[in-house]
Parts: sequence; C-alpha cells; structure tokens
Amino acid sequence: MPRKQNEVEKGLKTKGFKPRDGDHNYFNYYSTAGKKTAVFTKTSHGAREIDDNLLGQMAKQCKLSRADFDLLIDCPLDRKAYEIKVVEKKAIELPSD
Repeated sequence: MPRKQNEVEKGLKTKGFKPRDGDHNYFNYYSTAGKKTAVFTKTSHGAREIDDNLLGQMAKQCKLSRADFDLLIDCPLDRKAYEIKVVEKKAIELPSD
C-alpha cells in the first residue's frame, strides 16, 4: 500500500535518520551514540506518495524487511530495536566501551 512521503520522512527522522542535501531527499542514519553510519535511504523531491516498489527499496536500504520498515515508520519498532537489528546484520557497529 502506498504511503504519504511526509509521513515516511517524519517516521525516519524520529528514528535517528537525518536529512542531507542532494538531488533527492537523502537520509543518513545516526547511531544512538551520534555517529553517522553507512545506512541511508532517499525519497524524491515533489512526490506526494511513495509506491510499494519504492518502499521495498527503501526497506532494503535501511537493512529491513518491508514489514519491519512499516513498523519503523509507524513507530512500533523503536530506535533502539532498529539499531539492534542493523547491528545484528552487521550494517553498523556500535562503539566499544
């Protein structure tokens, strides 16, 4: 099911993704320690809705299944749980103490 672009972007921002400049709306994930990671996704300028195909691609970029990506955007998957998932997939590393 397509989703509104502004809702997707708002959900990403609340989970530690920060926008950066570019020809699209790029979002990099910053760990809870404040470190920029290699995990990123993007949305198009001017799009009002994001179709299922693009949502699937965004999920892959965020190292999630499509179902988990929906949970990330809708908030049942909180930032801490998301970070645990991407660490387990070796997409990011947590700083050692």
